Amino acid sequence: MAKFNKDSVGGTITVVVLLSLVCALIVAGSAVLLKPTQEEQKALDKQKNILSVAGLLPQDTKSSEIKDIYAKNIEAKIVDLQTGEYVEGVTNFDAKAAAKDPEQSVKIQPEQDKAGIRTRAKYAEVYLVKDSENKVNQIVLPIYGTGLWSVMYGFVSVEPDANTIKGITFYDHGETPGLGGEIENPRWQQNFVGKKLQNEQGQSAIIVAKGASANKDHGIDGLSGATLTSKGVDGTFKYWFGENAFGPYLAKLKARAN
Repeated sequence: MAKFNKDSVGGTITVVVLLSLVCALIVAGSAVLLKPTQEEQKALDKQKNILSVAGLLPQDTKSSEIKDIYAKNIEAKIVDLQTGEYVEGVTNFDAKAAAKDPEQSVKIQPEQDKAGIRTRAKYAEVYLVKDSENKVNQIVLPIYGTGLWSVMYGFVSVEPDANTIKGITFYDHGETPGLGGEIENPRWQQNFVGKKLQNEQGQSAIIVAKGASANKDHGIDGLSGATLTSKGVDGTFKYWFGENAFGPYLAKLKARAN
């Protein structure tokens, strides 16, 4: 049998290939082992953001407590955005994945695409926030839209009247720190509280722009030095609370409230 010469060109290539295979196996194994932990952390972060926008997350809340607070106060429901009705039997819904699946999504016409997202899932997961008497005291709705550099993901909490904003948060984005990144500043987000999502005709009415706060019902001043990010937030609200997204659902909620 020929002696293996690790110093030869062939030997060097063999060693490199073997090392690469070993490293690939280690990386693949780690990914498989860590996936459940990553999924659990992803779900925990989602629950944290929902509780935060609902005002149910005290500052000193431990990670181990989040799951219990969420289970006690939040009921997740799937909504058909076309009809505004709840859908039963849908489990493990992933809106991001569904938006990329032609069978689970709809294309948005350019003239309607105020949020700049091109497609959206047919369904959306919404979160009913309940009080100690099991009555719904707010509804948390997911939104997303394109800013200057990124897609901005957030939640909006709405009063039982299905129109008054109770809170907002943007939890994932890539906007410029100190400028567009100020969309995550609680002081700016506070400007949305008490504003009305729709006008008396049921049309999406939030305005985010320079000097818009003069409109006391619907206006929020845009971020200084971040015109395109502010425009993205404006378009995000206009799309998601219009007739082609959460509009039918909000109409159903209003009808039930009356």
